[in-house]
Parts: sequence; C-alpha cells; structure tokens
Amino acid sequence: MLRLQAPLPDEYTLASPEELDARIAAAKATLGDRLLILGHHYQRDEVIQWADLVGDSFKLARFAADNDQATDIVFCGVHFMAESADVLTGDRQRVILPDLNAGCSMADMANIDQVEEAWDEIAAITAIDRVVPITYMNSSAALKAFVGRNGGAVCTSSNARAVLEWAFAKGDKVLFFPDQHLGRNTGHAMGYSEADMRVWDPRHELGGLEERDVKDTTFLLWKGHCSVHQRFRPEHVNQARADYPDVQIVVHPECAHDIVEMADKVGSTERIQEWVHDAPAGAVLAIGTEIHMVQRLAKQHPDKTIFTLDPLVCPCATMFRIDGPHLAWVLDNLVEGRVVNQIVVDDDTSEWARVALQRMLDIT
Repeated sequence: MLRLQAPLPDEYTLASPEELDARIAAAKATLGDRLLILGHHYQRDEVIQWADLVGDSFKLARFAADNDQATDIVFCGVHFMAESADVLTGDRQRVILPDLNAGCSMADMANIDQVEEAWDEIAAITAIDRVVPITYMNSSAALKAFVGRNGGAVCTSSNARAVLEWAFAKGDKVLFFPDQHLGRNTGHAMGYSEADMRVWDPRHELGGLEERDVKDTTFLLWKGHCSVHQRFRPEHVNQARADYPDVQIVVHPECAHDIVEMADKVGSTERIQEWVHDAPAGAVLAIGTEIHMVQRLAKQHPDKTIFTLDPLVCPCATMFRIDGPHLAWVLDNLVEGRVVNQIVVDDDTSEWARVALQRMLDIT
C-alpha cells in the first residue's frame, strides 16, 4: 500500500540524540495530559523511553479508547494499529502516526479488493452462509469492516482459538486472513490437520485451488505471513538446543508450523513477556520474535540468559521507521497547533470495524 511521508526538516534529521530528547521532553511537558504516547513492544528504545504505555496493538488501542483526558494520541507502531485506535476512540480524539510509511507487510498482503474478490469466488461455488470470515488484528480497518458486515470477527494471537471455535459454531468453514501461520497453528491446536486446510493465493484465480478443495476444506488460509516471524527455522532451534541444553524455546504463533511444533512455549507478545518475567533466575530462553523486544527483555532480566532464536537479527523494518526525529517532529507540530499525520477512518468503515471488534470482545 502506497503511503507518502513528507521528508523531515534538517533541524530534525541532523539533530543529535540529546537535542531530540530535549525537544521531545519539552513538547511532552507543554502538551501535558492532552497527549498520550503509545509504544508497541517492537519499537526501538529511543522511542519506547517516551511511551506512556507499552503493549501489543490491541492493548494499546483499548488503552487509548479508555483514556478520556488525552485528545492527541501519538501511536508509535504501524498503520493498522493507528487505524484500530481511531476506530475505538471518540470524536474528540485524534490519532497520529509519526511516520506514514510505517506500514505492515503482513497487513498489506491482503487488501479489501482481493478479499472481496475471493469472497465472491467462494460464493459462486459453495454456500457462502457456511463460511465465516476471520481477520487477524494485523489487518486494515477495511478488512475489519468486511468481516463485520459479513458475520465474522477479528482475532488476536492470544484469542484466535476462542474466535475460531465461535466461528465453527456458526458455520463449517472459515476464510482466515491475512496470516496463514496463525490460522494453521491455531487449527492444529484445535485438533485439525493439514488435510483440513488449504492456502488461498490471491494472485491466482480461485486462490490457485480446485473447486473441490474450496468446497471440502475447513480452513481457507490466506497466503500471507510476517516477514520477521517467518525467518525462524528448525536449524535455529537445533543450534540453540546444542548450545544450551536447558534452553526454553519460546516463539510467536506467527511462526511457521514446524517451528511451533519444536517450541516449548507458543504465545502472543504479551504472553511472551509474562513467561520471561515469570522464569526463574538462571533460566535460558531463546525467543522467536522481533529483535527489539528480545533485546529489551534481556536488559530487563540480567539474571537470565535471553537471546534471539535467529542469529542474523532481523528487525521489523516497517516498525523501525518510527524514530526520534519523527516523534519530535509530530510533537513540535502539536505544540504549535498543527496536526500532522492524522489517521482517520471513515464513518462507515469505523462502524463495521467496531462491530467485528466487539464480536471478538463478546467471544473472549
């Protein structure tokens, strides 16, 4: 998805870290309670240090919605997260993304035109009322609205099983997008097998499948993935176990199924945080998720050995776009009465996206 971020003035791009810190601190002090800065776990430390709350995407959006004092919410994450915050917050609140180029490659792997086309193709060969659309939180507001309109719901990595169980009480087939791995891993945890699953590739007619596949399968899994979590491979697990016989392998459910099968624990970013906090002193943990979060956990728990499962260290490139210069720029503009990079979801999309999100909350 094309988003255009204006180049920053030299006073931000050429500023030293100390100068940027001084600007941000002064702006925060001036804006006071009207400002709320939210930071996703995957953000770099120079940004996280200024966050009023750190969490996963849904936790942060809910916190913004529950905060009545703040009128200006600076979301240090990616585009779909800021959209969710705008959907859930009130009319008097404005959501700002410091860099408009901070998207999500996974979310961009499924767009509304592709999903609507897939839905029509499925409806042409099978009873569409048997199919329940489920979108992962890591998707655009337009896709959340689509599932809202069509009887589906949103899910997170922590409640995907509950949402899928709800879906199968309504129908006998799900179209799950945009992350095939979360859908597959959750399906396996529920007792389904690969024979119950097919991957829908939007680049091909009928998702690259035969009509019989579409009619008979239980899970239609969108061909999408997280570029960070898909990097973790079995050889990484084998090497970690060879280096540290007592290591615990902890991974995110966006990882491929072969990695999930080899792991000791599989959970969301929030759950991984909890497991690390609860691990005893001396524990050794190899974690399969974004590097900034892993490094931060290692600093917070010096009594434990914590390292990334992938030795090549791959950050979330889109999340990495949010930095000190962009944060200082949006805050200075707010101080001067200008709102830049506001994320606005139209009323109709917001209404149906809220329906899908509320269904998720009612389920879980």
